[in-house]
Amino acid sequence: MPKDSGGRKTYPDSRPLKKTLRLILRRMASWGLLAGLLLFIPQSGGSQEAPAIRIGATVSLSGKFMEPALMGRDAMKLWESQVNQRGGLLGRPVKLILYDDRSNPELARELYRQLIQKDKVDLIFTPYGSDLSLAALEVTEPHKFVLLVSASGDSIWQRGYRHVFGIHAPARRYLISFLDVIARQGLESVGILYEDSPFNTAAAQGAADWAKRLGLKIGYFQAYRQGKAELPRMLPECLVARPDALILCSYPEDSYILIGLLKQARRRPKVICQTVAPALPSFVEKAGDMAEGVFGPSHWEPDTRIPFPGSKEFIESFKALAGRPPSYHASSIYAACQIIEKAVSHNRSLDQEKLRGYILSLDTVTIIGRFRVDSTGMQVGHNPMLIQWQQGKKEIVYPTSMQTAPPRF
Repeated sequence: MPKDSGGRKTYPDSRPLKKTLRLILRRMASWGLLAGLLLFIPQSGGSQEAPAIRIGATVSLSGKFMEPALMGRDAMKLWESQVNQRGGLLGRPVKLILYDDRSNPELARELYRQLIQKDKVDLIFTPYGSDLSLAALEVTEPHKFVLLVSASGDSIWQRGYRHVFGIHAPARRYLISFLDVIARQGLESVGILYEDSPFNTAAAQGAADWAKRLGLKIGYFQAYRQGKAELPRMLPECLVARPDALILCSYPEDSYILIGLLKQARRRPKVICQTVAPALPSFVEKAGDMAEGVFGPSHWEPDTRIPFPGSKEFIESFKALAGRPPSYHASSIYAACQIIEKAVSHNRSLDQEKLRGYILSLDTVTIIGRFRVDSTGMQVGHNPMLIQWQQGKKEIVYPTSMQTAPPRF
């Protein structure tokens, strides 16, 4: 670098260089090249990751829905992990936003309002059960959010909602297989106790209708509101009628109350069926010896012989994540996640009307079996199976095509 007489560095005059650069830039702009050049100029701060697709839901971490709801929560987390390993949806990562609804419909309603209005979620997943789903739908439906529900209460499909779809068969069909099996066995009468709630009322009424069709006598039919307070009175009344079979339509908490009462009772019906608890892996631990012979409906079982695609892989992945085998409450939520993923990928969009149209027309097979809905969104392609606890193990006893053991009486 040249120096002046005082030893200081001197710099060449930059004015000719600046003049030349201005001339080049003017000519590039006139040729339409300047915009192209700017695309290659590095931006300060580096590249930014695409924003996550936010998916909201509530989970019952306490209360009467807790046990099946936790199955659903773990299924959602498994799907979230897997879909992000595959690159996310639409090239964006997926992020679950989950709140505890405490099995409270009022709280669930407020939390779904928060998810949509405050958290600005892109997609909505279902809470567990008909009570909470009906509360959530009061919020999601006006905002036109698609909701695949893990609920079967028939009233869901009677309200004119356009964006709700069922994963399970409606509640009134839950107990057809059990009633058919006992009628073929020669049993003649049935007693039915049920919680006065949307799902359990529909299941009980459906059971009574099908029992009559199959020639079974209804020896007792009674609803209750508080199982702990009312079942101790109702069970002896039911047993006086001496029904061959006893059906309890309830959530797990009341199922275990009834099991305890039956253990102390002087007589016991020949067969017992309960709507939710027997499908849970923990049933045998909580019911003890009284679990033996109990029947229950199920939408899927963690048996590698189940013929639906991806079922075996789901069982293994869920066990690795949760440390316990899944029940159908987990696989159903996972199937709902699969359907949403398929709808988003097919449409390459998060537009709720596009997702709705795709799901409405869908006829496919998930890990729990066929998925097809009617114009109301009610599930018409899938039917429950029947399980029975035998020697400390759940066995599929109906349909015969998936039977792992014959029913015992």
